[in-house]
Amino acid sequence: MDIRVVHGDITQQATDAIVVNLFEGVTRPGGATGAVDRALGGLISTLIAEGECKGKKGETVLLHTFGRLPAKRVLVVGLGKQQDFTLDTVRQVAAEACRFLKGKGIRRAATILHSAGIGGLAPHDSAMALTEGALLGTYAFTALKTSEKDETALETLEIVEADRGKIPEVQAGVEVGKILAEATALCRDLVNEPANRLTPTRLAEVAHTIATQHGLKLDILEREQCEALGMGAYLAVARGSHQPPKFIILSYQGDPAHPDRNLGLIGKGITFDSGGISLKPAERMEEMKGDMAGGAAVLCALKAVAALKVPLNATAIVPATENMPGGGATRPGDVVRAMNGKSIEVINTDAEGRMVLADALCYARQRLGLKRLVDVATLTGAIVVALGNLRAGLFTNNQALADQVLKAGERSGERFWQMPMDTEYRDLIKSEVADIRNTGTGRGAGSITGAYFIREFAEDTPWVHLDIAGTFLSDRETGYYVKGGTGFGVRTLVHLARILAEGKD
Repeated sequence: MDIRVVHGDITQQATDAIVVNLFEGVTRPGGATGAVDRALGGLISTLIAEGECKGKKGETVLLHTFGRLPAKRVLVVGLGKQQDFTLDTVRQVAAEACRFLKGKGIRRAATILHSAGIGGLAPHDSAMALTEGALLGTYAFTALKTSEKDETALETLEIVEADRGKIPEVQAGVEVGKILAEATALCRDLVNEPANRLTPTRLAEVAHTIATQHGLKLDILEREQCEALGMGAYLAVARGSHQPPKFIILSYQGDPAHPDRNLGLIGKGITFDSGGISLKPAERMEEMKGDMAGGAAVLCALKAVAALKVPLNATAIVPATENMPGGGATRPGDVVRAMNGKSIEVINTDAEGRMVLADALCYARQRLGLKRLVDVATLTGAIVVALGNLRAGLFTNNQALADQVLKAGERSGERFWQMPMDTEYRDLIKSEVADIRNTGTGRGAGSITGAYFIREFAEDTPWVHLDIAGTFLSDRETGYYVKGGTGFGVRTLVHLARILAEGKD
């Protein structure tokens, strides 16, 4: 979709459809919506009075103009209650509006900025969110289809701004929104790819493409190099697969004069998770092609950070491998040693994400000297039980960094819930034969014991763990999510980098 900014009056746009908005409870629309209402002889006001246009969030009401306006149609999209209005509302309603127009086969549309006025949003932010919503809400994964190509695409969306002085600010917001949406869409593509196509080698090739596009440094550690570094935890997971593991390190230097101003983004890169010897049930196992969603998120976030030229040094690390059964696979009861020397008793080979992250965090600290670490992983089913599919779990050893991640989540519209890390939980991963075990004793607190395991390898470095097992997939269209991969985490990580850069700490 081509999104443009134009100066003008929404009532004068000759296009297939114009989009205006309405808060819930408004009886007589004002602003641009009011101008359109007057041009239509009060039709919108009449529909409000008759209860056919209520302004509920995401509601869409399509009107034909029959020549009373240059545009053929008017789409009124509901913003919901004004007291509940946020930046994410703009994303959601833009997505609903554009998806509706696409479904009607409309190819060209124009829209006003959603509540840069009465909603209290800066034009830049409103334009950014509108662009994100429009692009993400109409996303479709069609790469593998031969006949059902996207033939009803909404090709052009013009954002109409009446104040010429605001055009540069609106245009800047659109450009940021495009970068964020494109990075998120790439993450969705990777999550949606089947595992026979998206192997660890292919994921490394994607990282190479990103590096080439943005002039980034890329290192790929092969199995032999990982063995030499003592990455016994990571390689224990890789042992059962015929696909070679790839330890991906993608680096961006946004502030080379201050190398200590850096951020490490570590993403779980399991391109297919069968569970290994502790084999998963067959039901929904196909979704485990997306077990590399955390790895995709950190690579795509770094792509956007580089495109935005954020003045901060950032590195994405993805320990990529499959987790498969086989004659050479790790067995329950085996003891392996991580890069930092800790011995790990493998109780369950399906608790593999924390194993690959363990060595990735060690590498980030010991070899790269990264001062802040955020890992993103589809780690536990327990977090889905706790939080469902609306929020991701957040765990930390540093409240200041956690607060910055939560702030970034507010900017992105991606929601998190901070989980407890009481010291007593550490006892649940004690092993009788090794330093720690890779699952907790008993059935409770599974997401917390998983986080505590990872914390052992962050040590004293400020660290946040994001468990996205409940949010990496959507089973329906809602807001700017469509069915399939969500790209969750990408935009939060980009906003985190921008927040850290703004802080100049």
